[in-house]
Amino acid sequence: MDERLKKQLAFALEIDKEKNILRQTHLSGNGRRENDAEHAWHMAIMAYILQEYANEEVDITKVMLMCLIHDIVEIEAGDTYAYDEEGLKSQKEREDKAKEKLYSLLPEDQKQELITLFDEFESYASPEARFAHAMDNVQPLILNDSNDGGDWKSHEVSSELVYGRHKKTKLGSEKLYEVSDEILQKNIQKGNLKK
Repeated sequence: MDERLKKQLAFALEIDKEKNILRQTHLSGNGRRENDAEHAWHMAIMAYILQEYANEEVDITKVMLMCLIHDIVEIEAGDTYAYDEEGLKSQKEREDKAKEKLYSLLPEDQKQELITLFDEFESYASPEARFAHAMDNVQPLILNDSNDGGDWKSHEVSSELVYGRHKKTKLGSEKLYEVSDEILQKNIQKGNLKK
């Protein structure tokens, strides 16, 4: 086996660990906590079926790849809950270190390609990044809504924090932000989100 293929297979095996990173979001219908790989897969499929709602024309293959790679860094950095204000302070630093370590397993050209894609996603620098972020916001939202706001309730999350995150959904999809707003308003009225 040549060195390039060895590196690619080593990376493929390493990213299997993403299946062990548990998120705070539960599967629909009050299921167990989802893992990062399930979250990424779900986002990628959602991006494909919802692409008509992107604010701008997008390269859907690029969006789907962003969805699939955006949380690989959590193998090393750990999952940071979206509403953990303390954890969010060190998230970028932890993820930057993890990004370098994990993508360095690949041949140099692929390492640079995926780091560039990850950085583009993180910076909202393109229509694709903005739409992928909309998926990253909407996917846990619909799961949480299916569980009657259970994750928000258990973490005592305020509507202000959730809206702070979801306002960025507008950057990728005005339509999906409207849907998010309807879901959030319903959960505020039900008392699932603190005012």
